[in-house]
Amino acid sequence: MTDTPIVDATEADVRAAVRDARRVVVKIGSSSLASPQGGLNVAALDGLVDALAAQRLAGREVILVTSGAIAAGCEPLGMARRPGDLAQQQAAAAVGQGRLIARYIQAFEAHGITVAQVLLTVADISRRASFTNALRTFGALTRLGVTPIVNENDTVATREIRFGDNDRLAALVAEMVRARALVLLSDVDALYTAHPSEPDATRIPFVPRISQLVVDVSRPGEAGVGSGGMKSKVKAARMAAAAGIPTLVTSCGQVSAALSGGDVGTVFAPEPKRRPRRLLWLADASVAQGTLLVDAGAARALIAGSASLLAVGVRGVIGSFESGDPVDVVSPDGSVVARGFVAFGANELAGVIGQRFGHEVIHRDDMVVLKRASQ
Repeated sequence: MTDTPIVDATEADVRAAVRDARRVVVKIGSSSLASPQGGLNVAALDGLVDALAAQRLAGREVILVTSGAIAAGCEPLGMARRPGDLAQQQAAAAVGQGRLIARYIQAFEAHGITVAQVLLTVADISRRASFTNALRTFGALTRLGVTPIVNENDTVATREIRFGDNDRLAALVAEMVRARALVLLSDVDALYTAHPSEPDATRIPFVPRISQLVVDVSRPGEAGVGSGGMKSKVKAARMAAAAGIPTLVTSCGQVSAALSGGDVGTVFAPEPKRRPRRLLWLADASVAQGTLLVDAGAARALIAGSASLLAVGVRGVIGSFESGDPVDVVSPDGSVVARGFVAFGANELAGVIGQRFGHEVIHRDDMVVLKRASQ
C-alpha cells in the first residue's frame, strides 16, 4: 500500500489509490440503513460490517462515519418516517443511538474486531482545542487496533449549529486523520449527468477536476430518510480534494468492489498537494470570529493568490476578535474571498487599517482563498 500523492491522476490512478489506501474513511447514509418499515435495516448493516471487517483484517485502518441513529429510533417510538420537528428528531436519536451502536458492536465482534463510538458536534470540530483532542482520540484508538464509529451527536445538535449532514462530517474526519481515501455510500450507485430517474441519465465514472464539474445535483433523493443527497456528497468530495484525498461515491451494496478498486460509482481526483492540517481546519471547520471588509484592489490580489492582506487594503472591521483568531475577508460585493488567522485583535486593527506602512493583517501562509478568479 502506498501513500504517495497523486499527480495528473487518471481514473485508474484514483481507483488504485482508493484500493491501496492504508487509512480510509467510509460513510454510510441513513437511507441505506433504514428498513421499509422505518426502522434499522439489520441485513444492510451486517453486510456493510462484513465488507469493512474484511478490509480491517487485511491490515487497513477503517474509520466508519454512520448515520442512522434517528432511523433506528423511529421504529420503537412508532414513527413511520423521519420526524420533521427538531425535538422529535433529538428524541429519536436518543433512543436510536444506543440501538445503532449495539448492533455495530455485535456485528464487528463476530469478526473479532473491537469498535468505539465517537459522537461529535460542530463545536467539537470548530474549536482548535477540542479539534486537537478529537484528533488525539482517533490516534489512540487506531494505535490500539480499535475501529472508530463516528456519528453526529444528534441529541444535542441544533439546526443552527450542526454539520448539516454526515457527508461533511466524513470529509472533516478524513481531513483530521489524514485519510488516504474517502468512500461515501448511499442509496444511489454513482453521480449521474442528470437525476438517475431520468431516462437519458448516464453514470459519470470519473471527475478529474471537481472545480470544473457542471452537473445538476439539486434534486433530492426519494427515500425521505436521510438529510444529505448527491449535492452534499459533491461538496464533501470538493473538501476532500483540497485535502489531497481521493473520493469515491457509490451505493452500500458496492462497498467491497469500491474498496477493491472495482469500476463502480464515481471517483473524484484529489488535488496533488495537501494543505497543512491547520489550513484545512481553517477552511472547512473553523467558525469566523469577525469580518474584515477590504477594497476591490485587495480582494483582487487575494483572489489571484500568493498575496498577504495588508492594512492599506482594509476598509472596515466587524466583530470582536483576538490576534490569531479566524476571520472572514469580504470584498466590496459582499462575497467572502478568504479566511485567515488575523495578526491583530479587533481593537488594535482599528488603529492601523488603511495605513501604508506595510502592516500584514493576514500573512498569505495563514490564509485560505475561498474564491478564485475563475469563479
